[in-house]
Amino acid sequence: MTKERLYLYDTTLRDGQQTQGVQFSTAEKQRIAEMLDALGVDYIEGGWPGANPTDSDFFDAAPKTRATMTAFGMTKRAGRSAENDDVLAAVMNANTPAICLVGKSSAFHVTDALGITLAENTENVSGSFQHIVGQGREALFDAEHFFDGYKTNRDYALEAIHAAYDAGCRWIVLCDTNGGTQPAEISRIIGEVIASGIPGDHLGIHTHNDTEQAVAGSLAAVLAGVRQVQGTLNGLGERCGNANLTAIIPTLLLKEPFASLFETGVTRDALKGLRKVSRSLDDILNRVPAKQAAFVGASAFAHKAGLHASAILKNPTTYEHIDPALVGNTRIVPMSNQAGQSNLRKRLTDAGLVVEKGDPALTRILDRIKEQEARGYSYDTAQASFELLAREELNQLPSFFEVKRYRVTVERRRNKRGQMVSLSEAVVVVKIDGDKVLNVSDSLGEDGSDQGPVNALNRALSKDLGKYQHIIDDMRLVDFKVRITNGGTEAVTRVIIDSEDGQGKRWSTVGVSANIVDASFEALLDAINWKLVRDADV
Repeated sequence: MTKERLYLYDTTLRDGQQTQGVQFSTAEKQRIAEMLDALGVDYIEGGWPGANPTDSDFFDAAPKTRATMTAFGMTKRAGRSAENDDVLAAVMNANTPAICLVGKSSAFHVTDALGITLAENTENVSGSFQHIVGQGREALFDAEHFFDGYKTNRDYALEAIHAAYDAGCRWIVLCDTNGGTQPAEISRIIGEVIASGIPGDHLGIHTHNDTEQAVAGSLAAVLAGVRQVQGTLNGLGERCGNANLTAIIPTLLLKEPFASLFETGVTRDALKGLRKVSRSLDDILNRVPAKQAAFVGASAFAHKAGLHASAILKNPTTYEHIDPALVGNTRIVPMSNQAGQSNLRKRLTDAGLVVEKGDPALTRILDRIKEQEARGYSYDTAQASFELLAREELNQLPSFFEVKRYRVTVERRRNKRGQMVSLSEAVVVVKIDGDKVLNVSDSLGEDGSDQGPVNALNRALSKDLGKYQHIIDDMRLVDFKVRITNGGTEAVTRVIIDSEDGQGKRWSTVGVSANIVDASFEALLDAINWKLVRDADV
């Protein structure tokens, strides 16, 4: 059976930039566009030229892509022609092969938000797309508030989208702008739109996630007949975000009935890079990845309960809906005080440690884990620290170096401008092959600001490890989490540190102490030791 083609339209660079706290630079937008193109999306919406300098600069230097680069704007304003609307002209001047214009399809928004007549809005839509099509560009109509408008004034919502379609618009994109339309409603309304004379292969869907149903609504739209799906990487977008393409894409490729009925520009090989694309976007934004994100999250294929892990060892499909490798993810069997020997043996195997069933070492490791977690440790989220603990119990942990002492100070002083500033400084003394090495480092960032005592300790500890230095040179600290485990002024502090190296390998370590600096240093030590265990030739 011949599969129907579905077209994927990414709006991360435009609608995704509406996310609170997100602001892309031109260079970042170029990098993201290249990632999207390599993934295989069909359209990349680069932004709104003329709306801000960053978007204008991006289109001046947009990368060459296989995907259709698309500029976004709005339909012409009432009282002027499309040829004489300077805002529309700025969008046209981006010289992209496709142009997407947002316009009103809700009678309420036309009269109350724009303050014009319905006839004027219809003429704005028609005139804008006649102009775009006349210039030889592919045209898309972002029919804003379509579903809400359809439910309150069906006739006008249809009039607006038919005006665009009759003007030669290639795609009529039906928008659930407020994110409140239910999937069943989306399906029913799309069926009625198709019955009105606009075929499904000219319809797109654009949903927002205000009721946590943007992905469901998009998939319902596909089954109802639309053939273009819009969304963003990691579900970026204003308020609660847009439909998440990192969930939609693997669903279309791997789940029935979609996998049998449709094909997209994303291949199975490209899908294996999906998690990397997701993580790369988070890195660009300096955001902590959502661990429980479907398909690509670190916990998406994590099995904590002993019963689950036992079944996973026998057959992974018992608790996994897909093979995690299909989306570039991996299976994790965390260690915690809920774990049994099935979890433990699976995790040891993943770490390259072979321990036979019934070996007394298994009991020793489990007892040690439960004892440590009673003190505040958490190996559920610190897989690298767990591996070091297990190696120690198995007498398989090399001694690379010994920390003899360390000190960190925080000083408040006036700078040259008379401002009170903080400066952290750390001293670490290590012993390597019988020789002592003293390392000193401050915590000043590139902008001259103080990055804190943990940063100073990290720099000092990793500044000079002699013959091991080349192994840790590409390490960097990417996340730092602190939790007080028992309250009060003498509370025990748990620190979780995430580290990453130049190959994109990421690992987590844990430290616990009543002193936050000691807890942090313990986690830092584990991070370096784990890297050396994995990469040092000993």
